[in-house]
Amino acid sequence: MSRFKGAIFDLDGTLLDSMWIWDQIDVEFLAKRGIDQVPEDYQETIATFGAEKTAVYTIERFGLDEKPEDLISEWLDMAHDYYTNRLLLKEGVYEFLSSLYEKQIPMAVATSSEISLVQPCLERTGLLPMLNTVLTVKEAGRSKQFPDIYLEAARRLGCRIEECLVFEDVLEAAETAKNAGFSVVGVFDSRTSEASAEKLMERADYFIHSFGEMKEKNLF
Repeated sequence: MSRFKGAIFDLDGTLLDSMWIWDQIDVEFLAKRGIDQVPEDYQETIATFGAEKTAVYTIERFGLDEKPEDLISEWLDMAHDYYTNRLLLKEGVYEFLSSLYEKQIPMAVATSSEISLVQPCLERTGLLPMLNTVLTVKEAGRSKQFPDIYLEAARRLGCRIEECLVFEDVLEAAETAKNAGFSVVGVFDSRTSEASAEKLMERADYFIHSFGEMKEKNLF
């Protein structure tokens, strides 16, 4: 008998090889404002934020005299082409989600990214028809520092918390899901610091370097 009856996936760094894009956007964005180096802790700090919270934090941290909505618009313009036309799924993702779809396991994407980026990317990569729902932190109302997005995703899937398996590459987001009662698969991403990856491996119920490893775990 399968242990889990639903799956909730983060997108960036989990299903999608996309974190390098945001690294580059940060470099270019800050360079335009005379800031030559991105602080080492910046990416990890904003990893669980949605666009609005990231914009407010960025303005405060770097003392920018700009409006949050203008920053968000600039970031989306910079990222749009990559998400619409270029970014690829991580190894084994399509095959694994296809296997769950064939088993009629309900699936959700729960992401901090904007829906205008997410939707065309999911369509192009072929994942969208397999998903029951796509939920953003903007829609959930709070960042992944809070469990709202996971709880709402589980509700939409018609699954109890203990029946859902959450896939995350970011330690803080994995901690949020764990603290809410979900079981978590930590997903390795090459852009994550070694220290954070080790902590994620320790904290998660399961840990994978590739989705090809999921078959042998027999969790669904």
